[in-house]
Amino acid sequence: MKLSRCIASLSLSLLSILAASAQTFPSKSIKIVVPFGAGGVADLTARTVAQKLSESMGQPVVIDNKPGAGGVAAGDLVAKAEPDGYTLLLMSNATAVSASLFKSLPFDTLHDFAPVSTLGFFDIALLVPADSKFKSLGELISFAKANPGKLNLGSINIGSTQNLAAELFKSTSGTDLQIVPFNGTPAVITALRGGQIDAALEIFGPVLPQITAKALRVLAVTGEKRAAVLPDVPTAKESGLPTFVAASWNALAAPAKTPKDVVARLNKEIAAALNAPEVKKKLHDLNVEATPGTSAQASELLASEIKRWGDVITRAKIPKQ
Repeated sequence: MKLSRCIASLSLSLLSILAASAQTFPSKSIKIVVPFGAGGVADLTARTVAQKLSESMGQPVVIDNKPGAGGVAAGDLVAKAEPDGYTLLLMSNATAVSASLFKSLPFDTLHDFAPVSTLGFFDIALLVPADSKFKSLGELISFAKANPGKLNLGSINIGSTQNLAAELFKSTSGTDLQIVPFNGTPAVITALRGGQIDAALEIFGPVLPQITAKALRVLAVTGEKRAAVLPDVPTAKESGLPTFVAASWNALAAPAKTPKDVVARLNKEIAAALNAPEVKKKLHDLNVEATPGTSAQASELLASEIKRWGDVITRAKIPKQ
């Protein structure tokens, strides 16, 4: 009986400590580890949300850029951090891709993190030079089918979201085309404008200036719906490829054992930040659709994306790194 009372007392004490912790959270600065360099869409999205969180939560929310190695270094840092809500990871398609692309990881992507909320979704564009003979996605696919192996489709490095989107396009369109990887977006743009490749798949943000300057043209976007910045451009689904959907996304996650009350507080604050008009506008200008959600929805998205991109990697026979 004494043992039972002792256990019950300890349990109540633990619950009281956790509740107190959640009520006083945050009492110091929060760090968001971003697995990309400064200045990209993911980094700018994280900074926009972080600034609003700093205002609403009364503590600094700082960005720690840890680019490279498919986001593995950033993920490992957060997975091993104290599970108290003060160290968060910016997740993305790359997080899901890495789970299947690498032979082994120093963490379990599905079990070592507690997804808090999605932040936003943004499109990938299928681009051609302004003077391209292809006026629609249908024309490009027809040419590729009539001329096996002759159409060159560019992307950034093998295993990137853009590169895997190209592989997905190849399989869903039933075409025999050449996927040409480059070491970065500037190289893709140069090759596209110089006629070394016929088309390319790239995230909207970095190529929008080339589109608005009419140096490049968009045949289709890869999201579920048309891009707000180019409402006249159809989706790939509208252009005859109903299964080709490859929008990119960002989310925030904490270490797996972070108290649920802390995760719930973070989720509530993130939702409020993303619903703020000034945050929505800043993200809209980056072609990011602010999309808050529950922690369960973020977890489901991560699991489904790991499976989807894992299947693409397997079909494309991309070797494990």
